[in-house]
Amino acid sequence: MGVIEDVYEEEDLDGDVPFEKFEAAVADKVEQMGGLADEETAAMLIAHELRDEEVGGIADIAPGMDEVKFLGKVTGIGEMRTFERDGDDEDGQVVNVEVADGSGSIRAAFWDDQAEAAIEELEVGTVLRIAGRPKEGYNGVEVNADRVEADEDAEVDVQVRDSYRVEDLSMGLSDVNLRGQVLDVDDRARTFDRDDGSEGKVANLVLGDETGRIRVTLWDERTDLLDAFDPGDPVEVVDGYVRERDGDLELHVGDRGTVDEIDETIEYVPETTDVADLELGETVDLAGGVIETDPKRTFDRDDGSEGQVRNVRLKDDTGDIRVALWGEKADADVDLGDYVVVTDVEIDDGWQDDLEASANWRSTISVLDEDPRMDAGGSGSGDRAGSGGADAGGGATADGGAADGSLASFGDSSSDDGSSSDDGSSSDGGAASSGTGGAALADAEEVSFRGTVVQAGSPVVLDDGDSTRSVETDEEVRLGEELTVRGRLRDGRIHADELLR
Repeated sequence: MGVIEDVYEEEDLDGDVPFEKFEAAVADKVEQMGGLADEETAAMLIAHELRDEEVGGIADIAPGMDEVKFLGKVTGIGEMRTFERDGDDEDGQVVNVEVADGSGSIRAAFWDDQAEAAIEELEVGTVLRIAGRPKEGYNGVEVNADRVEADEDAEVDVQVRDSYRVEDLSMGLSDVNLRGQVLDVDDRARTFDRDDGSEGKVANLVLGDETGRIRVTLWDERTDLLDAFDPGDPVEVVDGYVRERDGDLELHVGDRGTVDEIDETIEYVPETTDVADLELGETVDLAGGVIETDPKRTFDRDDGSEGQVRNVRLKDDTGDIRVALWGEKADADVDLGDYVVVTDVEIDDGWQDDLEASANWRSTISVLDEDPRMDAGGSGSGDRAGSGGADAGGGATADGGAADGSLASFGDSSSDDGSSSDDGSSSDGGAASSGTGGAALADAEEVSFRGTVVQAGSPVVLDDGDSTRSVETDEEVRLGEELTVRGRLRDGRIHADELLR
């Protein structure tokens, strides 16, 4: 065995360059140095030059580099794709393999024979030594792999997870399993034409867990899963892959992946911005009770197509704001009294210089059973609706009285001895605690009204879909709760003797 071959084997260069090319490079080096270096010295110099080409980490790889060599641990293996080559009867094959090290991750494209080997032999967790040409890909820097070799002795400090949380996701990950709560589901799949003339389908749902939320994109046959889930369902994405769209990460589900319903409680508590803190031009998440809804309106766009929009008004502890639901969002099942979380809304100029929120295709609308901040006793962290919330859109009670309780101020209606009213109900525990006196209430009209709580403050405001009623009561109620109130009507306000849930 010659000295050139000895150096080649000792430096473990067979994964970097064929021996014939290495031997020729050594001969050129000896000639260039004019006899100043023998074959062994020249071989060592060439070996060092080859090692110097290996980048310090995946994060150092950039488009424009002639060729890079790097170590990476396989974190995901994509699907085999075939394509037609121009002027060639034989189809080409490609598999995208996600590799990572401590500095970052990158996608490497394996072609033809390498693609077949990746599908048949490669496993997640394998450490590879890759040489290839970087380029700017659709989702960032990619490498077209020229030479690939498994390195069983090398160690790469990258954790390959069995299950991910939303905050664990990063660009390029594949074979991702993630559990979450369904927050929003498209009404239907959208169709599109591919470059090869075939028709594709795509649809979205949104998942949330304790660390955040993620849009999930379903492709082709996987769009049939839309009918299987409703907001609030706990599900698991299996074999998804992470891509980027408009600066946001998305989790995609193709032929290899699926979404399954699971028997598990997934907590999702949104991080929302208070209405009082909103600023023009920002994109935020909002949450609050629905205190006003408008009918859906249709309009003609400049391109001749028809659009639709529906306005609702949300109220939180700090104020209220009109939210415009555009396009498919206008069909969201949102009613008075619902507690709603609306994500990724844009804050714009509204009518009369008020701020307005716009929910578009990127937004999600989730109707929750109750404010996630509600404690076990049923009371929130504050008076979510506040006072006067029900008439934020100018509403009034059915009999013409104001719904905001601003018409009059009442004194104590209870008698000193705590005696019952003339209908036998006590003045405590749900009976009216304010008025112009017990005699005045005794003469007032007795009424019964059933509706949904659209304001949980003082007064409580109920809405039955056609009209609203203000209610004076000492009992605690929750926004969205359906109640029947019985009591005496005075000055447009029911002084409750009884609340029935």
